[in-house]
Amino acid sequence: MLEDSMTLLAPLPRGEGVALWRQIASRIEARIHNGELEAGARLPTEAVLAESFGVNRHTIRRAMEDLVTRGLVRVEQGRGSFVAEDIVEYPLGSRTRFSEIIRAQSREPSGRILRVSESEAEPRIAELLKLKRGQRNVVIVERLGFANSKPVTLGSHHFPAHRFGRIPTLLKDNPSITAALSSCGIPDYRRQVTRITARMPTPEEAALLEQARSRPVLLAEAVNIEPGGTPVEVSIARYAAGRMQIVVETE
Repeated sequence: MLEDSMTLLAPLPRGEGVALWRQIASRIEARIHNGELEAGARLPTEAVLAESFGVNRHTIRRAMEDLVTRGLVRVEQGRGSFVAEDIVEYPLGSRTRFSEIIRAQSREPSGRILRVSESEAEPRIAELLKLKRGQRNVVIVERLGFANSKPVTLGSHHFPAHRFGRIPTLLKDNPSITAALSSCGIPDYRRQVTRITARMPTPEEAALLEQARSRPVLLAEAVNIEPGGTPVEVSIARYAAGRMQIVVETE
């Protein structure tokens, strides 16, 4: 237990010109960097830390504020303080490919198809895909994306059913959406537009992304088009805000 390890700390040197809160922040930072405190680990409460270091809670609070400011620790209201996870930088440009982006940061990408269905497109989706009357059905693929086995994105992918009815079968053998599109005659596609907002997650989203419901998700609505300009996909991605940093690239 972290609480037990904190009771074994050496006393803080006093009267040496280094503020106590700085010494505490440095010690916690050292434990994070050497792996004693792993990413996502819950830190002891202020009361436990104050007793362990022999200081008041205000001093602990000042040390934690410093660690939060420097991105080493995150605080969840009502749940406590946690070692911050490694942040995945996710660049959004004209050619955005999940696996390529994750591998470029020395992480292992993977994905899991949660469900595949076909239904009539919602008005917003039908408009973005430029679907004509009589061709309003879409194939919807729900996919969970991982970086080093940690869930980072939950995507809802919408494809015109009259063009991509084979996608459900293709995804049974390979969960790659890019590969499925290639098998359907779309070897390349590009991002036309992305709209980014934020909101609180649903209970299912929080559970799948393994994050607290009190933490927001980044919501990205994107339209992908083939070289001729015809929309082939509308994706609605929910990113775990604590693990993903969206980077907008200028072409």
